[in-house]
Amino acid sequence: MSGRRHGLVIAIDGPSGAGKSTVAGQLAQRLGYRKIDTGAMYRAMAWLIDRAGIDPADVEELERLCSAAEIRLDCPNDVQRVFANGEDVTELIRTPAMSLMTSRISALKPVREAMLRAQRLMGQGGGVVLEGRDIGTVVFPDAEVKFYLFASPEERGRRRFAELAGKGEQVTQEETVAEVARRDLQDSERDLAPLRQADDAIAIDSSAIGIEEVLGIMEAAIREKISSTESVT
Repeated sequence: MSGRRHGLVIAIDGPSGAGKSTVAGQLAQRLGYRKIDTGAMYRAMAWLIDRAGIDPADVEELERLCSAAEIRLDCPNDVQRVFANGEDVTELIRTPAMSLMTSRISALKPVREAMLRAQRLMGQGGGVVLEGRDIGTVVFPDAEVKFYLFASPEERGRRRFAELAGKGEQVTQEETVAEVARRDLQDSERDLAPLRQADDAIAIDSSAIGIEEVLGIMEAAIREKISSTESVT
């Protein structure tokens, strides 16, 4: 099926709020694969930098923190928990402030080098689903199956607003849509590993379709990949 020990590497890229995390989790469960939430890893690093009060422009301090940081993903009872230097930050990293901080630091060289090493180490054996901004273009350009999941900024803002409102956050839908647009601009215009669709990725617009339909498209593509690989061998 694959030259990797445990199966395929499946990359899901796309902008914030497209549903990557939810889809990646369910896809991994259906395949019996491990989900590696790279976005959560970057958010955890952003949280550490923010808590330490480090100016992202201070390269020396940033390198010191990144080289010593331990970001861990655990899935007790099939629910992902995110740990930063041993502290559970799962809820703490899901705020608008951390979204903007993550976009600000995710393109910085010390952060990217630390995350790149960790992600490749976790995924190199295969049998993994990774989601983020540059999985198929930078982290695993040799991933066997790549997807680019997107939706309109308005739809992604609406989803994010519903999520935050459900948690009691005092935000408006207009503010949330504007934040999504700002995040898109930051991610797509950054110099290092900007958000873009890999040339060989399958694009899926989730604006008007549900999770089940998205998963169906992905599973069909994965089955086709496995079938074509087996026919060659």
